[in-house]
Amino acid sequence: MGNTYSPLVGDDYNPFRLRVFIPVGGRATRLLPLTAETSKAALRLLNRPLVEFSLLSLARQGVRNFIFGIKGYTNYRDLYDYFGSGYGFSIRYNIKPRIHIKYQPNIDDIGSADSARINMEYYNINTPLFAVQGDNIFEIELEDLMRFHKKKNALMTIVLREVDNVKGLGIADINPDGRIKQFIEKPLPEEAPSNLANTGLYVLSPKIKHLFKEKGIKKIIKNRNRLDFGYDFIPYLTNTDRAVYGYKLKGKWFDVGTPNNYLQAMQNLLRGQFSMLKDFGGRIDEKYKIWVQGESEDSAIRRHEIIRKVRLGKIDIKGPVVIGRHCLIQEGTTIINSCIDNFSRIGKNVRIENSAILDRTIIEEQTEILDSIIGRHVTIHSNKNNPTKINSTSVIGDNVTIQNGCTISKTKIYPHQSIRGNFRNEILMTS
Repeated sequence: MGNTYSPLVGDDYNPFRLRVFIPVGGRATRLLPLTAETSKAALRLLNRPLVEFSLLSLARQGVRNFIFGIKGYTNYRDLYDYFGSGYGFSIRYNIKPRIHIKYQPNIDDIGSADSARINMEYYNINTPLFAVQGDNIFEIELEDLMRFHKKKNALMTIVLREVDNVKGLGIADINPDGRIKQFIEKPLPEEAPSNLANTGLYVLSPKIKHLFKEKGIKKIIKNRNRLDFGYDFIPYLTNTDRAVYGYKLKGKWFDVGTPNNYLQAMQNLLRGQFSMLKDFGGRIDEKYKIWVQGESEDSAIRRHEIIRKVRLGKIDIKGPVVIGRHCLIQEGTTIINSCIDNFSRIGKNVRIENSAILDRTIIEEQTEILDSIIGRHVTIHSNKNNPTKINSTSVIGDNVTIQNGCTISKTKIYPHQSIRGNFRNEILMTS
């Protein structure tokens, strides 16, 4: 097809021809301290990297070619070390033929649109590019989207969704035929032209490559030292009357960009609202949404011990719960609407509710964790006389030690610290 415009091969939609681009740059400040030393896209959610949900949704619709538009060492290290070329992912989810993952060369970009430019040039992409964000979980009928894009002969199609609150979102104003006449990134609520918000899902025609060379784009780069999709590139296209269209999302979309949103997305996923992944492995009974993972001979021993305690009432589990591999959970513990990641050890009479416990965490007896996120390799000391309590969307970074008797409420703790005392609505960083 060369440089032809059409996103389809002949008259038939062919997802094998589509390239999916996932920009992963910056520090994901809204999710700090969870992302202090971890790529946002690799942050664990329900015992797997966050971006894996997007890959799975698209791979099960036939997409086989992905590009991570990564900026910086941390993003590259975390994603490449887990996903590699995509071979292991394909085996895990039985994707045949396998997916292929490429990575942005070691060239620093100055924004998400600039990252797209770098990768389209480097990999000589002459087919459509579907850009998705690494911190969103979405369901979209890809074939319907691509047919819409072709029918409109669009240079760019932006997936939009109706929202009740426009704060902090990119907002589009569209004509009756779907053409976007105005796009404003994060307007004041009273200045928003509509309630149609940008989901960060874009279809880019291969002709986009030529626009990156225009004087207007070069001027933006020179004056702002930035080329972001929302702030720069989309407004440039609409202001120069390019064929940019808005496609209204029909499926689910979850923003996982803040701790509150992370916990809400976890609850929605646990309740089966993501159709591509409703079974997390190791469901103990068809009547209950309780998953205790573990397939190897060694992990099966731990799994059976947890199931035995649940059935005897020695561990109380309510609502949907995922428990990872090789976990140890002692008697008297209550777990409600939560996820416990691999290799975690939980003592007696612990209460965990509406919370995420990431891998290799130790939680001692009598600890209470409500509506919070506990990072990786955390140790929480607690005992009957001096119980520790964590609540109100507190976020504990990786490798933190919390001493007996702490009360931590609405507080963020950065990695590699030892904490003692009571904290409310604070941010604790190393000096």
